[in-house]
Amino acid sequence: DRDSGKNGQVVCNTPHNLPFQLEKSIDNYYRLVTWKYLDREKISMYNITVMASDLGTPSLSTETHITLYVADINDNPPTFPQVSYSAYIPENNPRGASIFTVMAQDPDSGRNAQVTYSVTEDIIMGGPLSSYVSINSDTGILYALCSFDYEHIRDLQLLVTASDGGDPPLSSNVSLSIFVLDQNDNAPEILYPSIPTDGSTGVELAPRSAEPGYLVTKVVAVDRDSGQNAWLSYRLLKASEPGLFAVGLHTGEVRTARALLDRDALKQSLVVAVQDHGQPPLSATVTLTVAVADSIPDILADLGSIRTPGDPDDSDLTLYLVVAVAAVSCVFLAFVIVLLALRLRRWHASRLLQASGGGLVGVPASHFVGVDGVRAFLQTYSHEVSLTADSRESHVIFPQPNYVDTLISLESCEKNDSLLTSPDFRQRKNEAASVQVSSVLCSRLILRGMIIFINLYFRTHIVEIV
Repeated sequence: DRDSGKNGQVVCNTPHNLPFQLEKSIDNYYRLVTWKYLDREKISMYNITVMASDLGTPSLSTETHITLYVADINDNPPTFPQVSYSAYIPENNPRGASIFTVMAQDPDSGRNAQVTYSVTEDIIMGGPLSSYVSINSDTGILYALCSFDYEHIRDLQLLVTASDGGDPPLSSNVSLSIFVLDQNDNAPEILYPSIPTDGSTGVELAPRSAEPGYLVTKVVAVDRDSGQNAWLSYRLLKASEPGLFAVGLHTGEVRTARALLDRDALKQSLVVAVQDHGQPPLSATVTLTVAVADSIPDILADLGSIRTPGDPDDSDLTLYLVVAVAAVSCVFLAFVIVLLALRLRRWHASRLLQASGGGLVGVPASHFVGVDGVRAFLQTYSHEVSLTADSRESHVIFPQPNYVDTLISLESCEKNDSLLTSPDFRQRKNEAASVQVSSVLCSRLILRGMIIFINLYFRTHIVEIV
């Protein structure tokens, strides 16, 4: 101040509502200092007014303005609006589908406010978490890397980290729970009655004396889905005798709806449907065969007649019959061939006898045990095969043979022994007789065995054929 005395004495001051103050150093030199901490995130710029006044009367003054900008330092980590997040994704989702977006705020500026996102690595269901989900480091969008199956995995627990670009960087974490929503992608699975591995249907037993409401069996089913997708209802889809049986809507119990009558068939076929309440609903069916009789032994005795048309056992029986007929035909053909061979051998032996026994003309043929004697022996040997329809046993009766016409008188043989002068001749005659006996006996035994075999086979399978 160019005045003198008090009129030239200068005093400087600043507003008291600012975190600044003036400190006098030398003469009229002042320093502007802070008297408390500055927070750029609250106030990043100050307009400071400095007023200089003299001590004259009246006092004269002047002022100047200082604009102060507060520089940022990385003193704030990124923060999430919530402590935890929950996300939902339906199962059977396409790969690469967006699941959720996380966002963190950093009140700093510049690089100190640049936030990057990452997911903490973990092991889920025996595999790395990175094989299930990934996150965009800049935007915080979470993507599914696979198609989730509710029946395999129902939820994922993640830890998302947000880091800024300061030096040193600051970070914060937030938990994210991903829940897989169930879809109706599983049909009901029937546990009982279980379907036999041979493709036939099980047989349930019901006495003919059963009263209305009698529990015949119960259909048990489960659904791997959850919620209403797993709510099951049962209904009778088809029955060979409508109105005879009823199925519980929620229990699956098969009960008689009325008393069984004599006119009701022995075999009752039911088709039970099991349906869930999903959208769209899925269902499964099971076929029940109910055998009806007065008592359990009666049912067991008649089980052979409860075969459904087209049963694989029928085709197997037909195959067995064809094989049996073919085997019998082959045996018979072999028998015919052997018989022809024996006949040829006998004919050849008879030719040899004719060639070597020319001197035996006039000798009575009855003195030899030859073809006529063997024929007489075979005519007296007979058998009877008794096959009964009520029993599976066969009775073979062998009557006592009669040797009156075939035995040769010892005296005749002794008298004519001199005529059989050739040993070769006697040997060949005996061979011819034995060949004829063997061939005829063999043929009869083979035919008898064939008859017994066919009888036993058809008796064993007569119920199945009917």
